Amino acid sequence: MDLTSGLIILVILIFSAILHEIAHGFVAERLGDPTARLAGRLTLDPRKHIDPFMSILLPLILIVSGSPVIFGAAKPVPVDPFNLREGRKDLALVSLSGPLTNIFIAVVVSLIIKIMFLINGPLFLSENSFLPSVYFILHMIARLNLLLAVFNLLPIPPLDGSKIFALLLPEKEANAYMSISGIGIFIIFFLLVFPIGGFSLGQFIFSVLTFAEKLLGI
Repeated sequence: MDLTSGLIILVILIFSAILHEIAHGFVAERLGDPTARLAGRLTLDPRKHIDPFMSILLPLILIVSGSPVIFGAAKPVPVDPFNLREGRKDLALVSLSGPLTNIFIAVVVSLIIKIMFLINGPLFLSENSFLPSVYFILHMIARLNLLLAVFNLLPIPPLDGSKIFALLLPEKEANAYMSISGIGIFIIFFLLVFPIGGFSLGQFIFSVLTFAEKLLGI
């Protein structure tokens, strides 16, 4: 992958992660918690969202290393569960809003790709057209947003999927389950690097991503 392609992927990933976090904050406010807005996080200004490691360094390492799975994250928007009107239920809805936003973006972009192919199909293969570059950008927008959705829906604290899964547990068990959030990111990296019993988290994410791409026809 050349430098230009790598930078395009990084920019797409950063803004996709930002939209993911804004969705959390927006839904939280609709459900009674204005914390994200008061913290100035309901904005597209990347300076409010970028985490030096998760938003830039980690994705760059994965891009340069040729990893089949490239992901990153923006700084989580602050959410105060005590402000939410229906506690754990609303927290699950706030958590779900991020991945759903990424899925929505991927679906819309996949439709744009299909329409462009119907109108300009042969030009996508022409070296004298700018459309192959447009296709690359659109495909990466769809792919990276699907990847963010799949990754964040994993039921490992502190990812969004864990808060959704916790809603299915009794309150005491849910609290114990969510208490591992502090080490959850280390669990995730361990599972990505060291397959256990033939199970590879990276391969699982890649397989789900490939299935989702086939489903959308991109």
